[in-house]
Amino acid sequence: MMTIATKTSGTLFIVPTPIGNLEDITLRALRILKEVDLIAAEDTRHTRQLLTHFGIATPLISYYREKETERSAEIILRLQEGQDVALVSDAGTPGISDPGAVVVREAHATGIKVVPLPGASALTVALSGAGITSPGFLFLGFLPAKSGQRRKALAALTACDYPVVFYESPRRIEQLLADALEVLGDRQAFWGRELTKTFEELQSGSLGELLAKSKDGRNRGEFVVIIWPGKKEEVQGQTVEELILWYRDHSELSLKDVSRRLADDLGIPRSQIYQQALALWNKE
Repeated sequence: MMTIATKTSGTLFIVPTPIGNLEDITLRALRILKEVDLIAAEDTRHTRQLLTHFGIATPLISYYREKETERSAEIILRLQEGQDVALVSDAGTPGISDPGAVVVREAHATGIKVVPLPGASALTVALSGAGITSPGFLFLGFLPAKSGQRRKALAALTACDYPVVFYESPRRIEQLLADALEVLGDRQAFWGRELTKTFEELQSGSLGELLAKSKDGRNRGEFVVIIWPGKKEEVQGQTVEELILWYRDHSELSLKDVSRRLADDLGIPRSQIYQQALALWNKE
């Protein structure tokens, strides 16, 4: 049950901060950071440098992922006592592949006013610079660090109709591109690196071309990677057996994924499709 906040409750402001270039902070963000009673920061050392640059002396509290639940309770208590709090991450918009979502959820649950500010985001910067004409996209943040789990996540995207957007660290970019090339094929792709910074790089090409470029030893800074959908082929086949064989020979879908898709398309129990596919899958 939602708890109603008192009239004296404070406001939780979600404040984006620059992803590189300090000039990208908004006038409204600067005003809020000066006026609030407290700033909840992913890393107080990082945020203090930003505040010092702009001459802001507002008190700080740490709000990092390992202590997110514990810190959220403390921040909610301060808000209920009437303090206004600004939530910031190290760079970009809190809650988007960064800590922040837990305290925002709790603020809504307790009836505390939440005010999100527009501002810097690596996601939107990369999308605007990639030349995407698709009416939509799928954002998945960071994929799993382990190759097996990462490949499984990529395999689930084989038939996605939209460009898919990821964040990746410089130490794992080569592995991500190698797995994507193997699982998805040599699709058109893009990366944005060091966005808004001195050595910003926007690079388009096939996954194979970007993989080759990632091996040059200059993978510094966080990456935003965009992978376009694969080329669609019209499904051929009249019978269930023909459809199973077509998907086996012309798609990257797994046996389970094919069974699920055909069951949904044809209205046939998935177990029935799966058993038939299992009998056909490895036959020449």
